[in-house]
Amino acid sequence: MAYGRFVQEYQKGAVNGASPIQLVIMLYDGALKFMEAGKHAMLAKDLEKQNQNLQRAQKIVLELMSCLDMQHGADIAKNLLALYSYTLQQLVESNVKDDPEGIDRSIRVFSELRESWVEIGKTVKANAEEQSRAA
Repeated sequence: MAYGRFVQEYQKGAVNGASPIQLVIMLYDGALKFMEAGKHAMLAKDLEKQNQNLQRAQKIVLELMSCLDMQHGADIAKNLLALYSYTLQQLVESNVKDDPEGIDRSIRVFSELRESWVEIGKTVKANAEEQSRAA
């Protein structure tokens, strides 16, 4: 039990010390983890775990949707909203129809978005380092 508490404290510290970009990447990681687990459960015909994991993935997608700044985000926010809406629809339909293809499509979308955020994080970090050297 002590090990479980240690892991929870470590995770809490990682979240508290994360930049906004890192937090978004963590959300993508969580969604992808639950999508994979949901697909695995679907293939194993474990409907309870399938539903549980796919609903967790859906909740993360909804959280990402709720964080979009539609007033200041312009086209980027609109495009992300469209991708999140598509992913959410695919996850719900896959869960209802027991069809893993929608999960696969969702995984592809979120994997590509995650990689984009990783690249953005690298760029932001490089720019910050450059500015600190210049100062």
